[in-house]
Amino acid sequence: MKNDQGYPVAHTWLFATVIAGCALALLFLLTACGTTPVLTEIKVPVPVACQEKVPDRPVMPTEEFTAKPTLDQLSRARAAELERREGYEVKLRTALEACTAPITPSE
Repeated sequence: MKNDQGYPVAHTWLFATVIAGCALALLFLLTACGTTPVLTEIKVPVPVACQEKVPDRPVMPTEEFTAKPTLDQLSRARAAELERREGYEVKLRTALEACTAPITPSE
């Protein structure tokens, strides 16, 4: 069976189907370009170098003895050493807290 132009009817249906498919594909492509992408903010922790200076270790009184100290000298030196160690520990803790404090974003 042939149509008015002399082509077989099966070819006319095939041609119409291909044209409709191409038009449909073009329509899908155009609608995809019309949508805006949705941006999602993802927060990722980034390591940052600590800029805090490590405090110098103080010289301890018990390290300064050259000769064998007396019992009184040794007890005074150890009491003074406890106070120096506590002061040094406070400086170390302050440096540690400065390095481990959460970073605030600068946006």
